[in-house]
Amino acid sequence: MRKVEISLKNTSIKILYGNITKIKVDAVVNPLNNKLEICDALAKLIRKKLVKEIQKKCQEISSLKTGESVITSSGKLKCCKYMIHTVVTNTNFKTNQEYIRSAINTALKVADENKITSISFPALCFGTGEFPYKDLAKIMAEEITKYIIENKDTNIKEIIFVVKQKKVFKTFSEVISEHVGYINRKIGVYPIPTVDIIINVKIKHKSGIVLVQRKNPPYGWALPGGFVEYNESLENAALREAKEETGLEVKNLKQFHTYSQPGRDPRFHTISTVFVADAEELPKAGSDAKRVVVATKEEILANKYQLVFDHKKILLDYFSSRYN
Repeated sequence: MRKVEISLKNTSIKILYGNITKIKVDAVVNPLNNKLEICDALAKLIRKKLVKEIQKKCQEISSLKTGESVITSSGKLKCCKYMIHTVVTNTNFKTNQEYIRSAINTALKVADENKITSISFPALCFGTGEFPYKDLAKIMAEEITKYIIENKDTNIKEIIFVVKQKKVFKTFSEVISEHVGYINRKIGVYPIPTVDIIINVKIKHKSGIVLVQRKNPPYGWALPGGFVEYNESLENAALREAKEETGLEVKNLKQFHTYSQPGRDPRFHTISTVFVADAEELPKAGSDAKRVVVATKEEILANKYQLVFDHKKILLDYFSSRYN
């Protein structure tokens, strides 16, 4: 069996290529749709009579909502003592990053509450929920590393991702290893310093604030910005991120405010120093952005662009300070 193994704090994180019902753990995470039905991919790996038995347990959990998780015994399934059932789709059998994040987080909480020490995850919603597996790998990696960092006394000592397609295994191995390695190097248990830039574009036929559409989770629109590198000042980080994401050489860079509320970033605790700057040309999407736009104040206030993190609050504070 192919295996990739890394660790974060006191928890081992493994990515395995194989059949999830052949891996011995305390608990297997069982993704359900909104009708509390076992997803087809997992059902195929379990003998038919066990599917019926486990499905009966699922149907008894009538109050489970999207993103919630609950634990039951595994019945006659021999690979685990328990199954943690989590709902990953809405009433239209669709999923999104918020549902997946919530499902992973509540599954881990349920495991901890029941003193589970080892847990295995399939590729949640890959196929059934029509969610791209590369994006899924990123979100699952982020939620699991965030949980381990924020819960110092977690009982969970082993988290296993089990996938049965070669291309998915390769992607999960690369994405999760890279993210866990990044977290180990970058933050430990400390908040991460970041910068964001409110760039005012002022040209003859266009004026407004630059927003970028993110390529990586959390998906949506955001102010240009990113992490401060070692041996780099906040000001230089802001100038670099503006150039990398928008192609702009900004002018009149000034600090606006610092935002540090835990939870402002769904991945980990960040402290962002926000800058204001001017530009006299149109932006172009860089390597870290899908698209880039110059949005007016009216468009931002009307929620034309779905802003992530706390960037809506940042812009509201900016508008208030600027126009009052």
